[in-house]
Amino acid sequence: MKAKFFLLASFALLLSCRGVREKSASECVDSLRAEHATCFGITRGEGYTLAEVRDPWDTTRTLHRYVLVDRSVPLPDALPEGTLVRTPLRRVVVYSSAHCGMLDELGLADRIVGVCESRFIDLPFVREGVSRGTIADLGEASSPDVERMIEIAPEAVIASPLENTGYGRVEKTGIPIVECVDYMENSPLGRAEWVRFMALFFERMPTADSLFGATVAAYDSLRRLAAGATDRPQVLTERKYGASWYVPGGRSYMACLLRDAGADPIWSETPDRGSVPLSFEAVFDRARSARFWLVKYNGPQRMTYDDLRNENEAYARFSAFENRRIFVCNTAEVPYYEELPLHPDRVLGDLIRIFHPELLPESRLRYYNEMDR
Repeated sequence: MKAKFFLLASFALLLSCRGVREKSASECVDSLRAEHATCFGITRGEGYTLAEVRDPWDTTRTLHRYVLVDRSVPLPDALPEGTLVRTPLRRVVVYSSAHCGMLDELGLADRIVGVCESRFIDLPFVREGVSRGTIADLGEASSPDVERMIEIAPEAVIASPLENTGYGRVEKTGIPIVECVDYMENSPLGRAEWVRFMALFFERMPTADSLFGATVAAYDSLRRLAAGATDRPQVLTERKYGASWYVPGGRSYMACLLRDAGADPIWSETPDRGSVPLSFEAVFDRARSARFWLVKYNGPQRMTYDDLRNENEAYARFSAFENRRIFVCNTAEVPYYEELPLHPDRVLGDLIRIFHPELLPESRLRYYNEMDR
């Protein structure tokens, strides 16, 4: 098996690196500007497309560059530096439920031949594929089954990178790793626009443009509606996990969602794009009087106020608990994580309905519900 691993790794590495260090990116001829996303750029060249992923943790550098060439034509004589990917991709491994959902909406569910941590993916086609054996469950995303991955022969791995964290043995296979940092965008529409980046690798840009355009129109309509709200309630999110309570940073897409829903994110002054870990005491000090509290969880039963109190008696001292204004989202029952990246408008509708029900009197909640008493 080890001999097979290194033979295939060497072959894949040869394919992914062939001819990619011969042409300067400055010679590219046509740039396609992202409308809302800040972490990727697309440039059309002669016989190829250059897709660049910017490092969200260090904006002075590029995280990854991909040189996309249609598999039906010969390689151009000169290509810019980057990871060569022949498109459209036909077989991929996907690490996250969010990207599985995005590919499904693009009509590409049949291209997924492997996933990680399938127990957390609430998509029927993935569950059925794993059950039938047409989609391999490769185990934990932090340490996937590399031998099994090589056996199913994906043409790329779609993953969400973490700061200062690599991909272990997967990097040695030479299989191109498509790094998507959509979750680090600081606006919901910026994150949703990554469907266009994803579509490049499958040559589905018209479909992606249509999906994204519909999302922008729906989101902007709801945002304008909430802009007319007469008050902006403070909102607490999630609960303590381990030693920390993670709250949305001021430049995170969750903080942006709350603002667009006519609410006031409590830590809006922080510069963080992601979540900020705080102590329970720090959260209690600033968020005790928050009018609303949003909690996501994954479980077989609906969470109640008693459950929350039993988990931590101090939770009962928050104003939202005392006034019964906690709304919960059970991600085991609703496809929140699968739909949020491409459809932030749906989540925005829920939030407006919670904070300002008078603005959407006829709508029903899609993901959240009032916590059972």
